[in-house]
This record gives sequence, C-alpha cells and structure tokens, in this order.
Amino acid sequence: MISFRAHIVSIAAVFLALAVGLLLGSGGVSSRLLDAVTNRNASLQDQLTAVTAERDALAAAARSADEFAERVGPAAIRGILQGQRVLLVTAAGADAGDITALTELVGQAGATITGTDALTEAVGDPARGDQLRELASRLLPPGAQLPAAADTGSIVGGLIGGTLLGPGADTNGASSVLSGLAAAGFVSPGDVPAPADLVLVVTGGALTGVDAGDAAAVVARFAAQMDRLGRGTVLVGRTGTADATGVVGVARADPNITRGVSTVDDVQTGTGRVSTVLALREQLDERAGRYGMAATATDGAAPKA
Repeated sequence: MISFRAHIVSIAAVFLALAVGLLLGSGGVSSRLLDAVTNRNASLQDQLTAVTAERDALAAAARSADEFAERVGPAAIRGILQGQRVLLVTAAGADAGDITALTELVGQAGATITGTDALTEAVGDPARGDQLRELASRLLPPGAQLPAAADTGSIVGGLIGGTLLGPGADTNGASSVLSGLAAAGFVSPGDVPAPADLVLVVTGGALTGVDAGDAAAVVARFAAQMDRLGRGTVLVGRTGTADATGVVGVARADPNITRGVSTVDDVQTGTGRVSTVLALREQLDERAGRYGMAATATDGAAPKA
C-alpha cells in the first residue's frame, strides 16, 4: 500500500510535468508576446520623446516672448498714460511680484499709482454678505448713493469707488469708508489712496472651495462697478483666472461686465503685464477687450498699441 507521503510526491510530479510541458509548448507564443511588448514600448518611448521635445520648444518660445516683452515693453508703453491717476486694488491671491512689476510699468507709462486698496477674502464670503450690506449703509457718506444692485461686489465697488473716483471723489469720505471696512475685516488696513481716474484690479489664479464661484463673482462685479464710476477698469489675473472659478473667467462669462471692463489672464508673464498697461490705455479710449492665453481671450494676446 502506497504511503500518504508517496502519494503527495506523485501528484506534485504530475503537476511539475504538466507545467514543463506547457512552458515548452508555449515558447512560440511567449516569443511573439515579448516582441509585441518590446515594439509597443519602443513606440511609447518615441511618442514620449516627441512630446518632451514639443514641451521644451514651447517653454523656450514662452521664455523668448517674455524676454522680448520685458525688453521692448517699456519702450512700447512709454508715455501712453501720461498724467493719469491709477487706483490699484488687490484681491483673491494677487501675487506680490505681479504688483511690483505692474506698478513699475504703469509709472513708465506716465501714470501715477494713487494708492492701494487690498480686498480680503471676507468680501467674497457669502456668510458675511448681510453684514457687509448693513455696514455699507452705515458707512455711506452724506449725499452719496449705493448702486441699485444688491450683490456685495457692486455694493463695495459703489462704496469705495464713490469716494475715490469721478467728480464725487472725497478723500475724507474715503478715509471713513476704508477705516470702517478695515475694522470689519473686509479690506486690509493701510494709507487712504488719493482720487484716481483709472482702476487696476489684480487677482491670482482660480479660486478653490465650495464658494469659489461666488467669491470670484464678488470681485468681478466689484470691478464692473468701479468701471462705471471711473474712466475705466482693467481686471487681471494669473494662469487659471480664466477658469470657471477664476475672477477673470466669471467676468468674461457676463457680457454686462466685459462690455466695459478689459481683462488679462496671463499677468504673470511679461507679455501679460505689457498688455495690462495697453488695456488701461484702451479704457481711456472707451474700448474694452479680453486678452491673454486662455481660450476666452478672444481679442488676442494684447491690445493694439
């Protein structure tokens, strides 16, 4: 009688023989499969090489365009804003480097930055909308009026623009308004800007979070209201700002805004910064456009000089 151990060894031998037979019998299949995988890998490698080369070429072209804009831009814009006064407003992740570069270019164009208003994230917080509306009614200078629109962007734009733009500009009124907004956390504390003719609103990229779209809309409508009160407004942002939750993207989706406000979606680039100054010039000529690299920049990379 065969022992249990001998039985197990016998079964194992059978399975080993089957495995060897399968391996030997499938040699042709394995070879063809290996060749196919090798060829596919070579094809993917070729595609990767081509894509990498294209990416590097595009990056080099972008660097060249930036370098060209930085070198030629100051000459192209020199004096085009001579004697103009520009109010700078920052919001929604504005980059310090963009602000510095734009301030320098605006000065080279002959204009003066009269001061800076920095809107905080609280302005775009829907939970604080009622507080902002109530505060605006209390801060409104005597004889001044808020816009009929009930959205907070228009209200803040009317409140600040009403004291810093147009014939009704009032430095004392602006001081009270901005102090009150700063105390409530809606603007950052700072010096009160002098009256201005034009407004430059600088933002960042796409906003994030549940209320991102609403927050972007507040800044876009703020810019529109400032445009109505002054001689013109330009709204700019970095890559992503033309997305659905970016300030420029929300503005471009509303023809009532883009009818008056010029927008630039690549302010992080030399070309975008020069475009911003050219857009301020076109505002004086009562024109507006959409500029940059996004698909919604339907008027090209920059305004005509």
